[in-house]
Amino acid sequence: MEDLQAIADRMEIEALRSEFTDAAMMSDYDRFGWLFTEDAVFRIPDADIEHSGRQAIRAGAESLAEAWEFLVQTTQQGVTRLDGDTASGRAYVCELGRLRDGSSVFNYALFHDRYRRTAEGWKFSERVFEVKYFDTSPLPGSPHVVRASGHTD
Repeated sequence: MEDLQAIADRMEIEALRSEFTDAAMMSDYDRFGWLFTEDAVFRIPDADIEHSGRQAIRAGAESLAEAWEFLVQTTQQGVTRLDGDTASGRAYVCELGRLRDGSSVFNYALFHDRYRRTAEGWKFSERVFEVKYFDTSPLPGSPHVVRASGHTD
């Protein structure tokens, strides 16, 4: 049976992964950047993206978001392996969205993570996005709800 510190560490790491998705969905780039260590690396190899350092990761997230009309990301927890003040893990991701150029994206992917305990709590020291399935078929839906009256929200 795990000790209480290991349970607390796992819960904090899971909360970190949830904060990442929430910060991205809410366009909270300052919070997004704060989730990483000062020397962290964030990579999306399939898109030739690599940002090193908290400030570059924050700026990169904001720059990437400018290309999207909308993006929805859902993340499910994966495995977490603790090793003292460091840990590694994976999270499973589904994304869909439409870029401002009108093209659509639907994918399933994994985040391969490394975490480090800091004075502010657990942070990402490395996060790598690995696409497992990628589809650019046009999305038939809309980011707006159309009510029976014809008005959109």
